[in-house]
Amino acid sequence: SSGINAEYGGSVREIGFGTTKDRMLVIEECHNSRAVTLFLRGSNSMIVAEAKRSIWDAMCVIRNLVRDNRIVYGGGSNEISAAISVYDAADKNSSIEQYAMRAFGEALESVPMALAENSGLSPFSTLAEVKSRQIKEGNPRLGIDCMDKGESDMRVQHVIETLIGKKQQIMLATQLVRMILKIDDVRSPGEGEE
Repeated sequence: SSGINAEYGGSVREIGFGTTKDRMLVIEECHNSRAVTLFLRGSNSMIVAEAKRSIWDAMCVIRNLVRDNRIVYGGGSNEISAAISVYDAADKNSSIEQYAMRAFGEALESVPMALAENSGLSPFSTLAEVKSRQIKEGNPRLGIDCMDKGESDMRVQHVIETLIGKKQQIMLATQLVRMILKIDDVRSPGEGEE
């Protein structure tokens, strides 16, 4: 172990780790430093890559919270609540736009359905039950109980998402659909068929 100039503070040391006798130089406790190094190790490269992806995702969540600290409840609760509102608005619209609005509501419901299916639950019955409870109880925080805790209130389960991340997801999906529809409009029926 050797010291750094007292003007800068901190310490420098060399450490060994693991069974491979690898060595690493560690510089710690430096004043006015905002740098952080994460050292990841795993039994194989796939584990390390997954850990890197998880850390990247976590840092993106923190970045989003720094930009805008507003949150929404997760577990598909916000998508179900939004779909209910979209369906209500579609019911009040007598024009042909109501069909597009209903399709948007169905698209929103695909998120909680995927959560239910990936959790080993019946997607249709689980969504129908939670949606019915949201309407009956007037509680927009009810979502998919993926962990089978017996509680569907995402506030109680502490399941949250950043508002900015959720807005980005919905905007990106909507833009993608609009782009596909524009391509579909350009291509006339029967074109390219021989």
